[in-house]
Amino acid sequence: MIGVSEEGWVRRVADDPHVPVPAVVLLGAGAVGEAVVRGMAGGADPQLVLVLGLLALATTAPSAFLRRTPAAVAVSAAGVLSLGLFHDLTAAGLVAQVLVLYRLGRSGGQVLATCLAAPYVLLALGRGGDAVTVLAASLALPAAWVGIARWARAEAVVHRAARQAVAESLVEHTARGERARIARELHDVVAHHISMIAVQAETARLTTPGMPAAGAQRLSEIGDTARAGLTEMRRLLGVLRSDAPEEVAQRRPQPGLAQLNDLLDEVRGTSGAGVRLIVSGTPSGLAPGVELAAYRIVQEALTNVRRHAPGAAVDVELHYTEEALRVRIRDNGPGPAAAAPGGHGLTGMRERAAAVGGRVRTGPAAVGGFLVEASLPARAAG
Repeated sequence: MIGVSEEGWVRRVADDPHVPVPAVVLLGAGAVGEAVVRGMAGGADPQLVLVLGLLALATTAPSAFLRRTPAAVAVSAAGVLSLGLFHDLTAAGLVAQVLVLYRLGRSGGQVLATCLAAPYVLLALGRGGDAVTVLAASLALPAAWVGIARWARAEAVVHRAARQAVAESLVEHTARGERARIARELHDVVAHHISMIAVQAETARLTTPGMPAAGAQRLSEIGDTARAGLTEMRRLLGVLRSDAPEEVAQRRPQPGLAQLNDLLDEVRGTSGAGVRLIVSGTPSGLAPGVELAAYRIVQEALTNVRRHAPGAAVDVELHYTEEALRVRIRDNGPGPAAAAPGGHGLTGMRERAAAVGGRVRTGPAAVGGFLVEASLPARAAG
């Protein structure tokens, strides 16, 4: 029975890219000794005994001096030659053959390992009851296939690890994007409301005549609480955007429709295109989140025009009603074919609108060009 240490030694020899020289020396000595003894016992002349000894050495020695593929080819050729010419193969030669075929299959040479084992099977089928050939055939092909199976298993482990690493990377990337989105929305909307609470509480305390001291104290406490909440909000934003500290440190108030003219002037100056702003209805106080969404939708639409229809004239229309703000951006460029690459920008517009309870429609304009239409509620959806 093979002990644990012996079994481990055999496995190390089988998996090692180069069979240790001492092991090959032992196999070679055993093969030569067995071949010489058999030849002399069979009454062979000295020249034949020498040939048998050299052939036996050839079935073992190459595995120590050649790399996997040449060693396997050399050992297999010598083994098949020994069986084909002399109907014999030493035990050491058979062990060497099993080792090199296993190592070849283990290293990924599936086709070559199978092809090198096939001649043994053919010899066994051609000779029928030749015990040595049948034994060689029954060991050579399984050894190659076991090596191939080990290689396939190792490859599966590598691919599984690679897929897991890619999946974890995607999850991390998605999580970072989600944190950035949450931080943006907190800063764009929630932080604005908190700061307005602080400002309004302070304004009410200073401008309300005859206010009791207790009321003024309460308003002062409201302002202090709002400012403390804003400080905590900024700290939270720093945690959510820990991978972008400069952006957090340089955070500024988000734009609204009051800054829309500045945006259009900037577009005119950088692209030279004609951009008109058309306002209808009675401008009313919109929720900050709605103003920000409208501004960003116009900004993204103008960016898409500059990218996909450079030089095209653009009309930006704002139509105010009591319930909603309707935004319309139309250019006279080539139309949706040119705008198609901006799919991510269009998705961003839809997400901006959906965040405040609105919707966006995009497509070709009736009179040519590309059209972006957004309908946003006057107050953001709660």
